[in-house]
Amino acid sequence: MPTPVQPSASSIGSVVAQRVEDALSLIAPKWTTWSAQTLAQQGHPMRVRDVAAKLPFVSEQLVGKRLAQMHADGLVTRADDRHGAPYQLSAFGESLSPVHRALSDWSQTNLSLGKVAGAERVEDAVRRLHLRHSTAVIQVLDAGGPMRFVHIAEEAGLDNGFTRQRLNRLQVGGLVARTGPRHGDPYVLTDAGRALGPVYAAVEHWSNPVATQGRSAPAAPIRAATRTHTGVPPGSDGIRTAAALRRSAAAPSTLFSHAPQPQPRVPAAIIAQSAPSLGR
Repeated sequence: MPTPVQPSASSIGSVVAQRVEDALSLIAPKWTTWSAQTLAQQGHPMRVRDVAAKLPFVSEQLVGKRLAQMHADGLVTRADDRHGAPYQLSAFGESLSPVHRALSDWSQTNLSLGKVAGAERVEDAVRRLHLRHSTAVIQVLDAGGPMRFVHIAEEAGLDNGFTRQRLNRLQVGGLVARTGPRHGDPYVLTDAGRALGPVYAAVEHWSNPVATQGRSAPAAPIRAATRTHTGVPPGSDGIRTAAALRRSAAAPSTLFSHAPQPQPRVPAAIIAQSAPSLGR
């Protein structure tokens, strides 16, 4: 059995898991990051049709629904409620930039996605992280892994069935691996999982009412996971959508595109013994 992983010097264990997941749930719905970065890049109020024109792979109707939800969450503002009134980022929405950067940097260093637009890289990272209790499971493993799933469930205060589901999902996301091929072998964080400290810190800071009290829209309280299951699982986008995202002319700036980085950072010994299996 591998030597137990020592708790990292990062802030994984110090963040409030529910606050992090509540904050991630605000930006988890598909196309939220694309819409926010489009508004940030243009730097002026935009009507729905104008945002949609910058995202030719998304329907105008879907862009409208996403902006309406972002407005309800306090990420964007409107001058009035007239039909067609333009949207712009609120101060709360503008303060997302460090979160997007932390997610993008973590993804580039730790995930094998190849050359993809930066906004899609951010959304992919959020989909791996935002599900309820994922942060608690990662915190438990960061503090005491390798651990069997029953001990993880006990430490996280979750039932065994739910814990196994969450561990399976985290395996698929490349954040958790098993130390061996047998059913009861312990779980451990991958390098990608252990590197999440700066991401969690950035998300928690952004969600802190004290840190964001200057936002222009009234503070929309971070709700308890109203949309924690709305994200699309990693790898489930259609082939046409994925191709459009990679070649889109709507991604001209560093907000949207980044050069590929050497990948991945999952220990080879663990990969060889612990292929993820959703059926176990």
